Amino acid sequence: MVYGVIYGYIYIGYKGVKRTLKSLSYNRIRSSWAKTIAAIALTVCLISSTAQAAAAKTGDVQQPQTLNADSAAAFLDQFFSSDKVKPHYIGAAVSVVKDGQIIAQKGYGRANEAQQTAVDPGRTVFRIASVSKTFTAVAIMQLVEQGKLDLKEDIRTYLTDLNFKNPFGTPVTVEHLLTHTSGFEVRDPEPGDIHRDFDKVVGIEEYVHSHMPPVIRKPGTAYMYDNFAYLLLGLIAQKVSGQPYETYMENHIFTPLDMKNSSFVLDGALKDNLAAGYDPAGKQLDSYALTPTIMPHGGMVATAEDIGKFMSAFLSEGASGNGNGRILTESSVRAMEQYRSSIHPLLPDTTYGFEAPFQLPGAGSSSQIISKLGDLNGYSSYLFLIPEQNTGVFLTYNKPGALRNLFYAQFISTFFPQYAAPAQLEAFKAETSRSLDKLKGLYADLRLSSFVSSVDTDAAGALRISDAFLGPRALQQVDDNLFVDDLTKQFTAFKFDDNGQVAYIKEPYINPLGYGRKGEQPVGFKDVSQEHSYAEYILALQSLGYYPSNANESFDPEKNVTRGAFVQRMLQASNIKGSKRTQPAFADIAGHPAAAYIQMAYELGMVTGTGGGRFEPERDVTRQESAVMLWQLLKAKYPPELFADVKLAGETSDWAVPAVQLMVALGLHGPEVQTLPDGTADFRSMKHMNRQEEAALLFKLLTQPTDQIVANKQAAQQQQR
Repeated sequence: MVYGVIYGYIYIGYKGVKRTLKSLSYNRIRSSWAKTIAAIALTVCLISSTAQAAAAKTGDVQQPQTLNADSAAAFLDQFFSSDKVKPHYIGAAVSVVKDGQIIAQKGYGRANEAQQTAVDPGRTVFRIASVSKTFTAVAIMQLVEQGKLDLKEDIRTYLTDLNFKNPFGTPVTVEHLLTHTSGFEVRDPEPGDIHRDFDKVVGIEEYVHSHMPPVIRKPGTAYMYDNFAYLLLGLIAQKVSGQPYETYMENHIFTPLDMKNSSFVLDGALKDNLAAGYDPAGKQLDSYALTPTIMPHGGMVATAEDIGKFMSAFLSEGASGNGNGRILTESSVRAMEQYRSSIHPLLPDTTYGFEAPFQLPGAGSSSQIISKLGDLNGYSSYLFLIPEQNTGVFLTYNKPGALRNLFYAQFISTFFPQYAAPAQLEAFKAETSRSLDKLKGLYADLRLSSFVSSVDTDAAGALRISDAFLGPRALQQVDDNLFVDDLTKQFTAFKFDDNGQVAYIKEPYINPLGYGRKGEQPVGFKDVSQEHSYAEYILALQSLGYYPSNANESFDPEKNVTRGAFVQRMLQASNIKGSKRTQPAFADIAGHPAAAYIQMAYELGMVTGTGGGRFEPERDVTRQESAVMLWQLLKAKYPPELFADVKLAGETSDWAVPAVQLMVALGLHGPEVQTLPDGTADFRSMKHMNRQEEAALLFKLLTQPTDQIVANKQAAQQQQR
């Protein structure tokens, strides 16, 4: 699974975008996204701070512009013509709804650069990806209205032949699926689920039965963005309605709303009018098909105009504007607008079919706004509704990225600045140093465990958080169980279990659409004491679940690591699955336990073998070999010339020098590498890597803010010129 964009809903790699795989798939290979996230976070902070400064001068929120057809059109034209915005899109379409009417509907840029096709908001079709989930939720609510579904019912009532493990006494309900709280083990689309075989047909039910996950958390206790849950909802809709999912959607939603350019089936005029997709670097992608063929959780295509029709109906309490009746009752609409859980009132989670909007600095995520994001290879979308203002906006574009973050902040600041105003917080009880200690630890994202946040205290006892995107920053308490960081002024909160222990974190960077699980207290190994020079790395990884939690086991810290084991561990830690290809690239990996991972590493360009069609998986890996494997993935992001001034001591083979220089510069090593008095560093390149050194490397890959390190290095090099 390749997670693109900021939060990655459905973003899958395939051979036609191997370059994207290389740059996005590996857990620390954030490509340009990490820098984009940081830049966008800071830009949004600046926009919001400007509005807040204006509010401070007047003693009130910034005076809003009145939203109407003229002001909306002027805003859109000004926004999309901005030099700061243009790099973030190739083609984009927008619809704005107010008081039941589409008041603005515009296209910008190109649907296809090569053909110089302009975007037409009424004709150009986009893949709206996970915005599809909102429509699946509407179908579920319709079936509830028809008396065919009960949201509180066990899903196996409707999917009677569905078998999965659930060791908890709480069943998975339809409501759990709607709110992303099912407790299922993550099941995201796989690389093979995007392909160019347009004749291939895989049904929803077939796919579900071959990929069904177990329940690994008590249902209803934690928020993890869940594609598979909405796939199951599509299957439920299909089962209880007695119609194929795509037919039901056409008959009960698209036709009543006159959405003539929307479907879950990509063919005919819709396929002809589909905007070309581009990768983050602006390279056009090949067209593709999906598996399952009909994808309730992300396969819908539509025009901006059609989504405007849907927003108008939803904001009109479910009534269509064309005399074709209703798609929902008023009570169903109200139910879909209501947030069902939150880790703090300023950080709501989900409604039925929607999620919380982007945080605005100092304001949090308004519970008066509901939103839905979507990402698929080559496309990003954002739908947000403000029911109390009878306002809805849909933005879609064909180059994945953070355009929507900029758009949302600017739109809210312009027309509805009250939602960007600093939160009015009551007096709170300050946490003691002892209670702050409870928060300290490592937190792994529930959906992508290689995304790790570290919470600790500084020398003065102040709380701080760090991750591989933005590095360390201070957390200041502003409310009960609510903290703001000093970099972007956004909120972080923690969730406690029934025993009063910290269980989860919700932070705004790695994945605001879900929780991070706190690692267990490490029990250690009998041959790794607390004073061991590598204990901090080994015990941290044990806390996160990378090593077994058994104090009676030995870790064998000085045992050498084989080439096959190294590759497997690096990819597993990166949430990358082994290849399913049956013909291996190397003759000597057939039947090897790590064969699937070695093959995937070959497909990613991470390894090339040792000559003669061999890989030698059982040979101990040297430190310079391990460096080169990682460098093969990192060099596209970090050009070798950045590190040419890194001076090495000791012996390193010529072919490994650029890789070793990168590893030294980025600090991707343990205490075995020391900088000598003459400024050189001995990577001990020719020696074999052992388990304790591998642990240090893996921990650094998960947590080291390499983008910040590189940015500082580039700044220093600029000053020297």
